[in-house]
Amino acid sequence: MRARFDHPEPRHVLPGEHPAWDRALALLNRDLAATLPEQGSLQLLALPSHDEDGPENVHVALANGEWHGNSLDPESADDPAAALAAVADAAQETVTERLRRAWPLCAEHGLGMHPRDADGQLSWSCAGERSRRGPAHIRAAVGGLDAFVRPRRPHRKGRR
Repeated sequence: MRARFDHPEPRHVLPGEHPAWDRALALLNRDLAATLPEQGSLQLLALPSHDEDGPENVHVALANGEWHGNSLDPESADDPAAALAAVADAAQETVTERLRRAWPLCAEHGLGMHPRDADGQLSWSCAGERSRRGPAHIRAAVGGLDAFVRPRRPHRKGRR
């Protein structure tokens, strides 16, 4: 048993340890690269359980190893949809709290978006076009924000 205030070092979760979380994290990393490319990739970090026989606590962390919030629910690792929802929530919480900014932002409204099921697909939704009782608008599927980010092009001289 560890002392109450011991803080064990987290370990990097190896690829393939949690395949559903790996696939989900790859989608979230696409969205992060499209919206905050300077941040580097999110990663999974594991800490020993507080109980000697309990499962490790797996967190979604920034590239620098910082994370925020609760660990991923171990039961979500068995279902791809649940894994994506759990990883999306954890990634959003880590990015938002550690960087002190809403993420991801709707390019149209500048508002923070949230993951929501839309016709069986987890998507980023924005409340920007919502009427008093109407639904939020869906910006993109989780993992699809790169389709809405235009690459910056240097100014070109016109042909003469």
